[in-house]
Amino acid sequence: MRIMAADATAVRDAIRSVPFFAHLTEEELACVIALGRVVAYPKDMVLFHEGDVGEAFYIVVDGSIRISKQIPGVGEEAIYFVERGNWFGEMALFDAFPRSATAIAHQAALVLFLDRHSLLALFDSDPIIARKILWAFCRTLSLRLRETNDRITALFTIAGRF
Repeated sequence: MRIMAADATAVRDAIRSVPFFAHLTEEELACVIALGRVVAYPKDMVLFHEGDVGEAFYIVVDGSIRISKQIPGVGEEAIYFVERGNWFGEMALFDAFPRSATAIAHQAALVLFLDRHSLLALFDSDPIIARKILWAFCRTLSLRLRETNDRITALFTIAGRF
């Protein structure tokens, strides 16, 4: 879907809220946005399944996406919900591993789809943009790892009490 004028502001606002792109200039941000395409997903439509090849990074422009896993004997279990201005699928930009979960439109959603190959080609052609995005990505991963360590510590603490 081509980005309409009304959507352009929403797309810019959504991508600007993603830490990976927060330090880009307006011109650099326009380069990244030009790589993407806005896709509308009706409620309950699957964006990708667990095990699919990861080929893109997604930013929610409007609506919400449910990230879930199939639990044997239980069925679908929601892991988290991705709302407007948030993102998912970023690991597909850097590895070729299968998707670790399924993404489903929890509500009708408008999503900016950034293809892995296009973004990597931009990194090759513009090392300044690449450095800014990759540095922010590293900081985000570091923060997530610290949060995961804190959660594991809390779980072990709780488990030790029983």
